[in-house]
Amino acid sequence: FLDHGAVGNGEWNPWEGDEKSELVASQQRYEANLKMIKNARSHLEQTSLRVQIWGKAAIGLYLWQHIFGGHLQPANVTAQWREGSQKAGKTYFSFITGPSVVPGYFSVEAANVVLVLNGREKAKITYATQWLHYAETLVQTHKIQHVVLVLLGNEQCNNEWIQPYLKRHGGFVNLLFVTYDYALVNEEDIFQWPLGVATYRNFPVVEPSWSMLHDPRSYLCNFLGTVYKNSSRETLMEILKQNGLDKLCWIAAREQWQPQETNESFKNYQDALLQSDLTLCPVGINTECYRIYEACSYGSLPVIEDVMTPGDCGNSSMYHSAPLQLLKTMGAPFIFIQNWKELPAVLEKEKKMSLQEKIQRRKKLIEWYQNFKAWMRQKFINTLENSFLPSDKG
Repeated sequence: FLDHGAVGNGEWNPWEGDEKSELVASQQRYEANLKMIKNARSHLEQTSLRVQIWGKAAIGLYLWQHIFGGHLQPANVTAQWREGSQKAGKTYFSFITGPSVVPGYFSVEAANVVLVLNGREKAKITYATQWLHYAETLVQTHKIQHVVLVLLGNEQCNNEWIQPYLKRHGGFVNLLFVTYDYALVNEEDIFQWPLGVATYRNFPVVEPSWSMLHDPRSYLCNFLGTVYKNSSRETLMEILKQNGLDKLCWIAAREQWQPQETNESFKNYQDALLQSDLTLCPVGINTECYRIYEACSYGSLPVIEDVMTPGDCGNSSMYHSAPLQLLKTMGAPFIFIQNWKELPAVLEKEKKMSLQEKIQRRKKLIEWYQNFKAWMRQKFINTLENSFLPSDKG
C-alpha cells in the first residue's frame, strides 16, 4: 500500500483507484477469514465432546484431582455433593461425586458418560451393577450415547462379572479402564489404569516444595503397614532386624489392616514418606499398592518386591512384563528386587550416596511422576476423542 499521507496533499495519485479496490478486496478477504475462523470454531464446538464423569468410587478422585488436576466445590471432603469441570483437548469434562449422587436423582448433562465404580469384592459389585443398569437404561432410551467405565478391579483380577457389559460381548460399555495387570487389557477397548493414591483416606495432591527436594532426610527407608502371617513382609521384618537396619529406617508394623486412619496415624505415615529416601513396598494381595504412588508424591523412591501375586493377573496380549506393566512401560525409575534378601545391599549403597545425588534422584522421581500423570490424562482424553468424535476421514 502507498503512503496515504502523500495522497492527501492534493497531488494526483495514479494508483488511487487500484488501491481503493485493493483495500475493499483485502477487507473482504479479512471478513471471509473471520467467518472461516468463526465456522471452524463453532465446528470445533459442535464436534467437541461433552463428557460427564460420575465418581462412585474413590479412584474417581485420583482421576479428577491427581491426574486431571481438577478442583471440586465444595472443597470439604465430607460434602454430600461435589462437582468440578474443565476443558481438555476438544472435550469439556464435568465431574460429580458424593453420597447424594444417586441414580435418577441428578441431571444427566452429557451424551458421553464416564462411570467410576468399585468392583473389588461382592458387595461392591452389587452396588456397581445397579449403576450399570441405570446407565444401560439411559443408553436404551437415547438419553446418553456412550459409556466408559473406570473400574477399581479385583486384586486378583477376577473381573469376569464385567465382561457381559462390554460392547464386544454385546453389552453397552464402549471402553474399560481397569486397575491391576488384567490379562484382557488389549489397548483397543480395555486399558490398564493406575491404582493411584488412597483417596479414600484423603491422601492429598502434594505440591513438591523446596525442602522436600533439598533437605537431608532422617531415615534411609520406611515401612508402615500390616505384616501378614507367613508373608514376605515377615521376611522383610526379619532381615531388617538381623542387620540392625530397623534402627536406620522408620518401621511401624501392625498385625491387622486398618482401613480408617486416625489423623495421627496418617500424619505419621506422611512424615515417614517425607523423612526417608526409600519406601519399602512389599507385595500384598497384589504387587501394585497405593504406597507406590504415595511415595512418589513425596519424592521417596519405591523399593518394590517385583513378584507376581497369586490369582488371575498377569501377561496380557499387550504386555509380558507383569507385574506392574503400566508403571514399567512408562519407565518408572524405581528399585525392583526379587527378594528382600537383596535389601541390605541396597541400603549399603544408600548410605554411601551424597545428599546431592539424593536430591537429583528425588527431582527425577517427582518429575517422572508428574509426567506419568500427564501422560495418563492425555491417553484418557485421546482414547475418548478417537472413539467418540466423528473422524474427518469421510
